Amino acid sequence: MPSPFPGMNPYLENPELWPEVHSRLIVAIADALNPQLIPKYRAAIDRRVYDLNADEALLIGIPDVTVERRSAVETQAKNNVAVMTPPASPVKVRVPMPIEIRESYLQIKEVATGEVVTVIEALSPTNKRPGKGRNSYEEKRREVLSSHTHLIEIDLLRNGEPMAIAAGNIKSRYRILVSRGDQRPQADLYVFNLPDEMPPFPLPLKIGDEEPVIDLKLLLDQVYDRAGYEVVIDYAQTPIPPLAETDRVWVEEWLKGKGVR
Repeated sequence: MPSPFPGMNPYLENPELWPEVHSRLIVAIADALNPQLIPKYRAAIDRRVYDLNADEALLIGIPDVTVERRSAVETQAKNNVAVMTPPASPVKVRVPMPIEIRESYLQIKEVATGEVVTVIEALSPTNKRPGKGRNSYEEKRREVLSSHTHLIEIDLLRNGEPMAIAAGNIKSRYRILVSRGDQRPQADLYVFNLPDEMPPFPLPLKIGDEEPVIDLKLLLDQVYDRAGYEVVIDYAQTPIPPLAETDRVWVEEWLKGKGVR
């Protein structure tokens, strides 16, 4: 069964699924672009690596610390032999171990020079919450925006704080930013919500070169099919993270119309 939604599938945002969706989507974009870019350019996969602490991990749904309590019931001796009172039973805990996070992204490089022409990012939950993940991403974002490198920033996550743009209070569940290095501070922002189709967008390259169009919906649907998500997603349940009320009503009606519920 293909993904039943016209645009983003909110069930893919589940913290248990999203890391895999993210990794597969980055690879799918690279695989789709390289036949159109080679031999002048190449889409190369790179990654950021950092550790999260316990609080940050719990915020994005990664279980980190659990506490197991043992019963402290004392058993009294049934004879007259004097015995020492046993010490209090300890509480069994797990100490918070750092969790290594690896986030993949794409660099479009000019083959002859090795120059990074465009960076393509797909945001993760850690990028949209306060903490090390957001700090690391924002630092990299500032570096790109202060250079001549183009930036494509894909945000397919409803939860969390969107990345800053100097364009007022734009309300949308999802967004794609295309920031050309030679046109800053102007940039193109594609916004869409759950009922909307996912807009295709161009890949900026050097002036004069033909720019491929990225059909993100097509690529995400291919990821959905190849990963077999139809057998792990229960469309009878509500998505995680929870939907706003208007989105919840729309999703229920849409899935009923598709015969999924």
